[in-house]
Amino acid sequence: MEPLRELGKLLLLFGVILVAAGALLVFGARPGGLPFRLGRLPGDIVIQGRSTTFYFPIVTCLLLSLVLSLVLWMVSLLRR
Repeated sequence: MEPLRELGKLLLLFGVILVAAGALLVFGARPGGLPFRLGRLPGDIVIQGRSTTFYFPIVTCLLLSLVLSLVLWMVSLLRR
């Protein structure tokens, strides 16, 4: 019975994370939503040519990596 309880906790955690990510995407698309536009942060690389555009969101990737690392670190602390 204990493994099912742990699975339930894990599913609830993933559900909360998905709801938070969805809210971020929905409210981030509005003009008055977030103070920054995720995916177009200063430091992201954009190279525009005549007929092509190359976009590499390096700062966005670093920010998301930091946030996910902190979330997973907090989850590991709660599991102890």
